[in-house]
Amino acid sequence: MTLVEFSMIPLDKGSSFSKYVARSLDIIDSSGLDYRLTPMGTIVEGEFDELQALIGKCFHALEEVSDRISLTAKFDSRKGRDGRLQGKIRSVEQKIGRSLKTS
Repeated sequence: MTLVEFSMIPLDKGSSFSKYVARSLDIIDSSGLDYRLTPMGTIVEGEFDELQALIGKCFHALEEVSDRISLTAKFDSRKGRDGRLQGKIRSVEQKIGRSLKTS
């Protein structure tokens, strides 16, 4: 299973991006994949190919309203593991012995 953390912003739309982030989040939420929105990007868990396709859909939706897009993506793939969005956090909390701020 693979995690991807990505951020996509239209560089030609000023300094507030929430309405453009909302376009992508609507696509991500409709995908059925597990995800977490963070202040600096979105993390999604799925198979590598479906994550690439999802990012492509988000990109093309933003491309409809923007002439210049910045896209940053970081992938983490680990065979035989799923539920890593929560599992990675639980593992760190277990080692430190307490709950941490995660959302």
